[in-house]
Amino acid sequence: MIAGVLLALSAAGLALAGLGMTGHMAAHMGAVAVAAPVLAFGMASRSSGVGRAGHDAGGGAPLGWATIEFVVVWAWHAPAIRALADANVAVAVVEQAMFLGVGYGLWRAALTHPASGVAALLLTSMHMTLLGALIALAPRPLYAMMAMHPAPGLDALADQQMGGLVMLVVGGAAYCLGGLALLGTMLRERAAA
Repeated sequence: MIAGVLLALSAAGLALAGLGMTGHMAAHMGAVAVAAPVLAFGMASRSSGVGRAGHDAGGGAPLGWATIEFVVVWAWHAPAIRALADANVAVAVVEQAMFLGVGYGLWRAALTHPASGVAALLLTSMHMTLLGALIALAPRPLYAMMAMHPAPGLDALADQQMGGLVMLVVGGAAYCLGGLALLGTMLRERAAA
């Protein structure tokens, strides 16, 4: 639990560090794909006392959370909304908090309801991979403020490509591996029963 809080705070600090699109994406992936699952697993472990998936009463519907996360993630990457967050620290903090919140909600729901959680995590992996690829493969910089302040050592387009790659690899892999791990746990529990 403490590790999740520290990871979330580190991601928030990274989001405000001015490290271009690469730092921006690393911060977001730190929130939704690293801190959120650590927090969710920590809370599930505390609730159930044993740390096993599917054994506490909270969480909500995983596919509902996956839909909410999809909307939040894609909306914050629309160029006009991205520009608003880049121009205002308070908006950037709200953005980062929303990423952490929807990430936590999805991971917690997936742990609570593993059967639909597997589908929700794998679907989220696909949309994270798609958005990361679209950003990485864009032929020109998509975000004006980020383009004016790229990560050190990179030009605007290379910074955007690196940021998209961070999202594609970290976000896509974390959700895919989470879904597969949850599926493996379900299959082992079913075989043992």
